[in-house]
Amino acid sequence: MKNQNRSKTNIIFILSDDQGAWAMGCAGNSEIKTPNLDRLAATGMRFENFYCTSPVCSPARASILTGRIPSQHGIHDFIAGGGLGENAIEYLQGQPGYTDILSCHGYVCALSGKWHLGDNAKPQKGFSRWYAHQRGSGPYYDAPMIRDGELMNEPGYITDKITDEALLYMDEFKDGDQPFYIGIHYTAPHGPFINNHPKEIVALYDDCPFETCPQEPLHQGHTELTQRVQQNIRGNLQGYYAAITAMDINIGRILDKLDTLGLRENTLICFMSDNGFSCGQHGFWGKGNGTFPLNMYDSSVKVPAIFNHAGQIPEGIVCDALVSQYDFMPTLLEYVGLQSPDADKLPGKSFLPLLQGKQMKINDSIIICDPVEKFPVVYDEYGPVRMIRNQNYKYVHRYPYGPHELYDLLQDPKEKTNLINDPGRQDIVEDMKAQLDEWFLRYVKPELDGTHEAVYGRGQRTLAGPAGKGIQAFNKLKSVRETGV
Repeated sequence: MKNQNRSKTNIIFILSDDQGAWAMGCAGNSEIKTPNLDRLAATGMRFENFYCTSPVCSPARASILTGRIPSQHGIHDFIAGGGLGENAIEYLQGQPGYTDILSCHGYVCALSGKWHLGDNAKPQKGFSRWYAHQRGSGPYYDAPMIRDGELMNEPGYITDKITDEALLYMDEFKDGDQPFYIGIHYTAPHGPFINNHPKEIVALYDDCPFETCPQEPLHQGHTELTQRVQQNIRGNLQGYYAAITAMDINIGRILDKLDTLGLRENTLICFMSDNGFSCGQHGFWGKGNGTFPLNMYDSSVKVPAIFNHAGQIPEGIVCDALVSQYDFMPTLLEYVGLQSPDADKLPGKSFLPLLQGKQMKINDSIIICDPVEKFPVVYDEYGPVRMIRNQNYKYVHRYPYGPHELYDLLQDPKEKTNLINDPGRQDIVEDMKAQLDEWFLRYVKPELDGTHEAVYGRGQRTLAGPAGKGIQAFNKLKSVRETGV
């Protein structure tokens, strides 16, 4: 990487919704059509082991923005209440995000797309431009959106419209004295999948055998989403793949616009998903709440992540370091020469050295970043379910009673065999549980501790902990088959 002042670096942050790390051509999927994401990876760095902080939308997005784990910021499930109207709740009020810091240091910040962190009509966190989704998901045509504080239904296909707005921002900012940050938050490929995407794109998958997405025997804890998909598995697969391809086409529009405006060399492009997604892997459809008890399978917690900056980030690199969304905020800020005032209280570490191509080795002719020294382990949580993963094993602990899980990821990368009761692995279980407890104890705010919350995967309707004033914060699970939102 060149040694140059990046204080004026523009930032394009593209966030997809419910995209599995497996759902890109550059990640080895031979059937899905993602030429622009593949191009972004080929000219930048793709992370092979990038983990969400929680395998559901709102907690993960809050962690990306604030660098805090859910048991620090208090969002433990997708927001189901307080999004709009008189009872709107700004869930992250008083908690600085990196966009607050960017704005305070001269960046103009713009949002186009999904917010889903409460009080959706109100520009927050340093954003001065605000085109936001009213909810967390919905139809792709005539989508419920907010422009200039006004609620409206946006004519046309929302993936195109989110891009259109971002391109307008780029035109507005291109000649300004301020560097810009544009968050482009697609609703794709979140459901609904059928009859919600351009027919010509869906038709690209008419003959696809979907061998890259095998439908495994039904998970015993599968939820309603899986039941609905079972009515038309092929149609749902076509819709999911088409949603990603339509988004990819629009990402191509963004890259072309940067080239046309001559901004590519001065713009960092980050692509990520909020959480992973299973389309039949492990016998269910969905993410962490695609089963009950809530799950921590890699298909749910691993997300695609690509970083691209022409002339700055090495090209064509696949990095296998264990990195988390809670590492994103310190990395982004360090990249532009800034730091959070709360950095010593946050769990994440900057992975800027990896983006600079340091600590690299050659392995079977593929350049891979060495993960051992700084990123040997990653953590995750979803309410009372917590996970620790190192290079060899993944341990999942469900408070207070289980069931718990242990997977040997070297011998069993698809997590088929739970070794929790293996007599020969009890030392590993104890060591990983001790490490898990110690790490969370270091960062959890006691009043927001997820292990104290009855999170069912059906949504959060008010503030967690004492701030909720005794109101049941999380929607209850009436039936195991009801969840899967």
